[in-house]
Amino acid sequence: MEYINPASIDVRLGKNLMLEKPHDPEYTLVDISESTEENPFVLHAGEFVLAETLERFRIPDRISAQFILKSSRAREGYQHLLAGWIDPGYRGRLTLEIKNIRKYHTLPLFYGMRIGQIVFHHMSQVPVKSYAETGHYLDNDRVMPSVA
Repeated sequence: MEYINPASIDVRLGKNLMLEKPHDPEYTLVDISESTEENPFVLHAGEFVLAETLERFRIPDRISAQFILKSSRAREGYQHLLAGWIDPGYRGRLTLEIKNIRKYHTLPLFYGMRIGQIVFHHMSQVPVKSYAETGHYLDNDRVMPSVA
C-alpha cells in the first residue's frame, strides 16, 4: 500500500544501469544492487544512464500506461527523457532514460530508490494489435539499449 498514490503507483530502480563511456559507443552494464541511500551510485552533472525498474509489468490488452518521473526527483535535478509510454500487451521491466540536468552537482542512484510512477489508462477498446505481437522490447528482464 505504501507505493499506491491517488492516481498512480510508484516504481523503484532495479539493479542494472547501462552507462556511456567516453571512447566506446556501446553501453556498459553496471550492477547497483549493493548500492544504498548511504552509499549510492553517483550520477555526475550532465551524465546520462539507462536504468531499469525493479517492478516487472504485465499490461492487459485494454490498458495502456505511462511512466512519469516523481516530482520530487525532478526538483532534485533528475530528468526522464519522455520515452515513458507503455503499450497494451507489454510484459517486462521498463527501461528508463535518466539524466542529471544539474550543472555542478552529482545525484545519487541506488537499488530500490523511488524514481517514478506509473499512471494507467483504460482503453475504450482492445487495439487491433497488442504490443505482445508487435513490440521490440517484450519480456525484457533487464535494462535494454535501443534495438531500432
